[in-house]
Amino acid sequence: QAFLQPDQASARQTWRHVADQLRPRWPKLGVLMDESEDDVLAYMSFPAPHRTKLHSTNTLERLNKEVKRRADVVGIFPSEASIIRLIGAVLLEANDEWQMQHRYMGVEAMAEMLSPAPTNETLQLPPRPA
Repeated sequence: QAFLQPDQASARQTWRHVADQLRPRWPKLGVLMDESEDDVLAYMSFPAPHRTKLHSTNTLERLNKEVKRRADVVGIFPSEASIIRLIGAVLLEANDEWQMQHRYMGVEAMAEMLSPAPTNETLQLPPRPA
C-alpha cells in the first residue's frame, strides 16, 4: 500500500502503519522495515512522472540478460581479465545507447528536478550527440 500513495509523506505514514501491524507477530520484520524505510521509499522524493521508471528494475534486468547472452556465446573464459573486458565492453555499449536515448530518463527530464543555483549561474546541459 505504501507504494500506491501519491506523495512521500503519506507513503512513509503507510509504511510505518504496516510495520506497526506486522511488529507484534514478526518483530524482526518490523525492525527491518524501520531500518529500510529511507532506502525503499527514496524514489518518492522524485516527481511523480519519474517514479515508475525509478522503482522498476526492468532496465537492469535487460542489461543483465545481455551480459549473460554475450558471456554464453564465449562459454569458457581463459582468465578473469578476459571476462572483465567483455563485460566492460557490454556495459560501455549500454552506456552509449543510454546517452543517445532521450525517451526514458533524458538529461532534460532530470534537469527539471534540480533546484536553481543560488547564484546567477545557469544549469549547463551537455550538448546532444549528433
